[in-house]
Amino acid sequence: MNEFFQRLKQRKLVQWAIAYLAAAFALLQGIDIVAQQFDWPEGVRRGITLALVVGFFVTLVIAWYHGERGAQRVSGTELIIIGLVLAVGGGFLWRFSAGSRETKEKAPALPSESKSTAIIPAKSIAVLPFENLSDDKSAAYFADGVQDEILTKLASIADLKVISRTSTAKYKSKPEDLKTVSQQLGVATVLEGSVQKAADKVRVNVQLIDARADSHLWAKTYDRDLQDVFAIQTEVAQEIADSLQAKLSPAETKTMASAPTKDAAAYDFFLKGEYEQRAGLSALRAERFNQAAAWYKEAIARDPNFALAIAQLVVCRMRLHWLVESLNESELAEVEALAKKALALAPDLWQAHVALGVFHYYGFRQYEAALAEFHRAMELQPNNSEALQFIGYVHRRQGNWDRSLAELQETLKLDPRNGSIGGNIAQTYIFLRRWRDAETSASHTLTIDPHEATSMGMLLLSYLNRDGNMREALRMLASYPSDDLLLPNGGTYVMAIGRRAEAEVLNRDYNAALRIWEKNSDASNEGQRLAARTTIRVLAGDLSGAQDDAGKARLLFEKRLREHESEIRSMRALSWIYLALDRKDDAVKIAQRAFDLVPPEKDRGMGPANLGALAEIQAWTGATGDAISNLRRLLSIPAGETVSIARLKIDPVWDPIRNNPGFQQLLTVKELVGSDN
Repeated sequence: MNEFFQRLKQRKLVQWAIAYLAAAFALLQGIDIVAQQFDWPEGVRRGITLALVVGFFVTLVIAWYHGERGAQRVSGTELIIIGLVLAVGGGFLWRFSAGSRETKEKAPALPSESKSTAIIPAKSIAVLPFENLSDDKSAAYFADGVQDEILTKLASIADLKVISRTSTAKYKSKPEDLKTVSQQLGVATVLEGSVQKAADKVRVNVQLIDARADSHLWAKTYDRDLQDVFAIQTEVAQEIADSLQAKLSPAETKTMASAPTKDAAAYDFFLKGEYEQRAGLSALRAERFNQAAAWYKEAIARDPNFALAIAQLVVCRMRLHWLVESLNESELAEVEALAKKALALAPDLWQAHVALGVFHYYGFRQYEAALAEFHRAMELQPNNSEALQFIGYVHRRQGNWDRSLAELQETLKLDPRNGSIGGNIAQTYIFLRRWRDAETSASHTLTIDPHEATSMGMLLLSYLNRDGNMREALRMLASYPSDDLLLPNGGTYVMAIGRRAEAEVLNRDYNAALRIWEKNSDASNEGQRLAARTTIRVLAGDLSGAQDDAGKARLLFEKRLREHESEIRSMRALSWIYLALDRKDDAVKIAQRAFDLVPPEKDRGMGPANLGALAEIQAWTGATGDAISNLRRLLSIPAGETVSIARLKIDPVWDPIRNNPGFQQLLTVKELVGSDN
């Protein structure tokens, strides 16, 4: 050892190394200054750094042979060693750079919070929420309606970029920092306004502002009779179009001048319906959707030719059907007739095409018919983020994953503060088992909307399904309000118990999961509460304790299925209720029925979840081979929300078959992944 250190000293290896490091450090400092001045790409700086690292080892080789005085000719041995160092270093450099490029290519394209470096179109606008100055504070719905109609008229102009109402609703009527608003929404101008409604009079104040410079372009006040509110909306929209020098086609000019109805009272009922429908979409409560439908019907009763009210009634009923509780066949037939009536009354009304598209999509999963209507809506209103969003969701149901992701990302340009879109992008990555992309997308969305439920659920799944990280999942849950993860986003038995209870079940803290549903004692949610408690007790192995809740739940869900025979939610709940009541054959039959109605081939989102739900019931009823076969199929398709290898290892739902050799072999299978994670 002493001899080795003596040779190092003689050959001045340490001195060479120190000298090289000092020179490299000085060089990097100089390069950093030049790179900042000339805005060099990050890849150039990284490449120089890695080249210097490789050069360090080459220097050590040279120092070993020439650090002391002696022969200066480079020997064959030296050349071989230097060649090997360069080859290994070059390979490392290439792999690192390729990996970096690959990571960038696969990373989800997220909207930037700061648009300061992006080009903001001059012809772009956001219509901010209008302030309600009426003495009657319940008239907020009217101020919302005036704002929405002006925005809708502007959105019909192809020459403008108009931000969706969903994004502008995140702001105050008069934000303090308009420059930040401009950057976040990617617009040059904003419209601020207020509405004061009293008896049959209305006053509307508006001001157009250059948000980038925070300077007023113009301001106006309109004092009119209530029945002239449509003229006000048209005049404001036309003023904005003229100020932004937007070019209008004859069809766009006609749309700008049109009024949805001549009946002011009908319009007032319609605006109340719009207000309630937005509340229903936020709370996912049947009573809010039903109240919205009642207001729309009042509007239609006043004006039977009110096509816009008819179209929105269709959308309202179909959202209730898809998101909360199913309509029966006769109810769906009524909705179809309404959708066709709206289109017959107003063939060029984009909302009528969206309504018919939603009927095809939500009612019967008739994807091609739905797409045709959504595309027509976009032709009629180029800035229609709602139609584009539906197109993205339909393509996801069809399994066109890349196309769906691209369309949802495009939607964010018109609706950049819509947390639901970001949450659904994260959900798409979850389907594809791109866990880290899902985590990135969900985390970003939660910086915009901290209470966005889909993003919370997908962030939870990104931890659980990637590596079964219960500690991180529970830490995340503790940081969110108690009810935000109560409602499920999909999955299998999770549809019965909800996301928050899911995490407690995976942690095998069944009492904590039960307590979540003890707190949720809303009478309108009694069926879900009973089904959730039943399912949790079955998973805990407490069949006797589940009997009381299961008996009550059975009556509710069997009645529900008699009235709505194709409702998947009720079938899933009943399968676990039948398990608790030791009716195993009935449990398998009802789970099989749900799967037969919507298999993966029909719906790439719901179908795998139905297959997973069937596999769960099979595992608990002794049909082990069938359960394992279905799990193997799920691991071979985009079904990340339903199953992953990490999830199989920790989920108690698979305890009945956990020790089966076939199940253990599944844990070694390579699951289908959309990209490396």
